[in-house]
Amino acid sequence: MRAGSSTYWRSSTALLILMSIAMPIAFNTWNVLLNNFVVERAAFTGIEIGILHSLREVPGFIAFTTVFVLLLIREQTFAALSLAMLGLGVAATGFFPTIYGLYFTTIIMSLGFHYFEAVKQSLSLQWLSKDEAPQVLGKLISIASITSLIVYGVLWVLLEFFELDYFWNFLIAGTICFGLAIVMWLIYPHFKSKTPQHSHIVLRKRYWLYYALTFFAGARRQIFIVFAAFLMVEKFGYTAAQVTILFLINYAFNWLLAEKIGALIRRIGERNALTIEYVGLIMVFTAYAYVENAYLAAGLYVIDHMFFALYIAMSTYFQKIADPADMASSAGVSFTINHIAAVIVPAALGLVWIISNAAVFLIGTGFAVCSLLLAQNVPDRPAPGNEVRIGKTLIIEEGA
Repeated sequence: MRAGSSTYWRSSTALLILMSIAMPIAFNTWNVLLNNFVVERAAFTGIEIGILHSLREVPGFIAFTTVFVLLLIREQTFAALSLAMLGLGVAATGFFPTIYGLYFTTIIMSLGFHYFEAVKQSLSLQWLSKDEAPQVLGKLISIASITSLIVYGVLWVLLEFFELDYFWNFLIAGTICFGLAIVMWLIYPHFKSKTPQHSHIVLRKRYWLYYALTFFAGARRQIFIVFAAFLMVEKFGYTAAQVTILFLINYAFNWLLAEKIGALIRRIGERNALTIEYVGLIMVFTAYAYVENAYLAAGLYVIDHMFFALYIAMSTYFQKIADPADMASSAGVSFTINHIAAVIVPAALGLVWIISNAAVFLIGTGFAVCSLLLAQNVPDRPAPGNEVRIGKTLIIEEGA
């Protein structure tokens, strides 16, 4: 039993679990403290926070370069290196409480985060079978969520009772992530992919629906990440401790429901799962535009976050239609597509925010409507050659 346990904890699934623990320790600490930190220490307005988040998304926009990095180092090694960079950027954040200092540390953090997320998605889809992927991906979200619960609980205690300065919170979280990345690099064996991966950029016409869904997901998600949280601080005066409690609630739901959502996706199919997500987000974004009550805004924030667990359906849809050799290259390409809008939206809507908060969220409603319409084109049984319900005549790519 001991030997079996030892073997499991050095398996590829165990490595994915450890990655799912390390990332939220650093990134979620940065995320939950950022709005209060930039307002209190660097006097940020909607313009500066919009610029910061646009800069944060630039590394996601260049994620297609992942395939070139993989010519030099192994994908698994790159994942550990990216986590180390994420930890370093978060640890350094408290050292530079100025506008340009925060822009710089955000770029370092974001390079690590986006490269890691692209590579982790690729490794997950390579190492997991199509049948087990929805539920295991849900399990990984649950593990990341319980890690986040612990992180937010500790942060709340440190902020509320010990009044620990932002500097130390950033430093501790970043250092832990960096240390775990070193452990992954030194302890785990190299796991080979069942299918050799392409070493060039892959952009296929038959993946067009996935690319379109990815584009609108990036645009829509930025409104939630940037402006929903900022609304809590700027309009309703939430403290860092109160924002932390909101995140605690969010991740408690993810911990309890994410694996079940993965199983649900496997049962009802990707189109139905995405439809539920987008209909829910249309209602939530519209409600954000007109909310005036702090408690109702908090409720919308929690509901909004819950719908994003259904995002698993996009990954499993792609896994079902894609050539197995495309996973590594396509992960980087999809992150780039996701971030085309993400680079532009925060800065552009930061200017809109100054004029009208409601307009920002109504634009989010528009993005969700576009996603809903596209989702109806996902077939009942996605597979190579059956990527869409309407528009198959567009697929004329040789060998696709």
